[in-house]
Amino acid sequence: MRKNSLSIHSENILPIIKKWLYSSRDIFLRELISNATDAIKKLRVLRECGQASDDAIPFEIHVRTDKAAKTLTISDNGIGMSEEEVEKYIAQIAFSGAEDFLEKYKKENTADPIIGHFGLGFYSSYMVAQKVELKTLSFSPGADPVFWSCDGSSSYEIGPADPKERGTDVILHLSEENAEFLQEQKVRELLERYCAFMPDPIFLNGKPLNNSEPLWSKPPSSCTQQEYLEFYRKLYPMKEDPLFWIHLNVDYPFRLQGILYFPKKIQQMETKLSKVMLFCNRVFVSDNCNDILPDYMMILRGAIDSPDIPLNVSRSYLQIDEKVRQLGAHISKKIADKLTSLFKTDRQSYIANFQEIEWLLKLGLLHDDKFRDRVKDILIWKNNSGEWTTAEEYLDRAKEKKIYYCKNECASKMAQAYLDRGVELLYTSNPVDSPVMSALEICNKIKFQCIESELEETLIDPSREKTLLDAEGKSGAVRIADLFRAELPKDLKVEAKSLSSDAIAGLFLVDEQARRMRDLGFLVQEKSNLANIGRTFVVNTNNKLVQATERLAAKQPDLSKRLAQQIYDLAKLSQKELEQNEVEQILSRQQSLLEELVSASV
Repeated sequence: MRKNSLSIHSENILPIIKKWLYSSRDIFLRELISNATDAIKKLRVLRECGQASDDAIPFEIHVRTDKAAKTLTISDNGIGMSEEEVEKYIAQIAFSGAEDFLEKYKKENTADPIIGHFGLGFYSSYMVAQKVELKTLSFSPGADPVFWSCDGSSSYEIGPADPKERGTDVILHLSEENAEFLQEQKVRELLERYCAFMPDPIFLNGKPLNNSEPLWSKPPSSCTQQEYLEFYRKLYPMKEDPLFWIHLNVDYPFRLQGILYFPKKIQQMETKLSKVMLFCNRVFVSDNCNDILPDYMMILRGAIDSPDIPLNVSRSYLQIDEKVRQLGAHISKKIADKLTSLFKTDRQSYIANFQEIEWLLKLGLLHDDKFRDRVKDILIWKNNSGEWTTAEEYLDRAKEKKIYYCKNECASKMAQAYLDRGVELLYTSNPVDSPVMSALEICNKIKFQCIESELEETLIDPSREKTLLDAEGKSGAVRIADLFRAELPKDLKVEAKSLSSDAIAGLFLVDEQARRMRDLGFLVQEKSNLANIGRTFVVNTNNKLVQATERLAAKQPDLSKRLAQQIYDLAKLSQKELEQNEVEQILSRQQSLLEELVSASV
């Protein structure tokens, strides 16, 4: 037995690895299992090249816990190492055996590439171990077994060992504070989390972990609907079955496989954490893909696997570069293509699922120009007949080249006035509809108009206008407008009009652009003190209640004022213009008015 020193390029690198390199202690097991998988893969490559014989022994990885000895052992029957290779790949920190091997045995279009990149994974074991031992025997005929041991200092021991079969045992002598990794259940949870889709069978204390082939590695044409659903249940055991899914399989300009699912019951956009799992060569990296998927795709679930994703040195998270942006753009295109295909080939299914996916579509349209161009023609809204239609389909039916809409399937008298004219109405309910419409107006060159943004000429009856002037030179319309203006907020514009429908007492008009700005303010949760900017209250001079309010102005001015306020309140209620804090005030005013009316009639 002889002693030597670790060959390192930075002083005290082991403490750095132990404390700072990895985001979680748990990752050590993922790294050691990855190394074992690489060792098996290397031997497979050598066999395919004719440089190693096939002894027909099945490849396996074994993990064993020993509470008495306080050791955790990871074993593989892969390529093994000679003493020279141990000195080269273990004793020289940050020298990657995987890269060295690939350079020597380079293969084109390798379906299952070597996992390792940096040569640091082995040393992640020192996050939990106070000493690490290694016993290994190379596949080479006549090779001698090798023992290596290091207690985390810069020196190590190396010499002969006793293994009789090829492969490597990594023995971790766990420190007291890491004794939890001697618990079989804890180790099982980690293996199932990080190594569920490794290509070789893994055993824990002799029991198989039932590793399964990831469905994303199969050609989409060979996958059944049942397999897709079962795989989703494996990833998300407590969730409802998804609406539909997209199978990604890309070879150029980067390698990417995965399955993305559209979940059910998405009430609003989740913009913080993705539910898509990220893998690199089947090794679990992260439980979200925030850096790959754009924000509007955060509702998706599933898994993405790519050997080309640029990970940091600890393989804990992505390094953002052009390749990551290309991955995101490609996934975005695949999502748009899937939804467009569904719209064209199975419109009923598309309509049935639309309310679950509209957040993704509409926010994607607002944030991504390329995505917008792909999906702008498959946005749909429900109309007054209960049918779902696109903007272009609406315009094909319309008498005017303008799209009329209102909010929340409103049953207001204003909406009825448009319906009586034979105008088709679209209903909007999503807070992002206003900016979406603005975007569509620019790219599709169409016009959206809320029915409550201006009065169409056909809604006005000029034959009944109150044009007769009084002694002060005021017309009836001016007097009514003055009466209401005196009782309403000073910054609110008030007009009196002769409407064709007598049923409407008063209504609010909000300038289209002001309405959209207000909706946008709601979307970003900003309160505005300029609530009445762009807003006009229109009083109908042909309504009986308005006419009664005017007549009472001379005889019972107080009651007239109360009625004017009541007409204003009713318009707010009808058009959903109420602020949260106004409800109690309106109820109080209504009760007071009713009490006064009852008293006057007794």
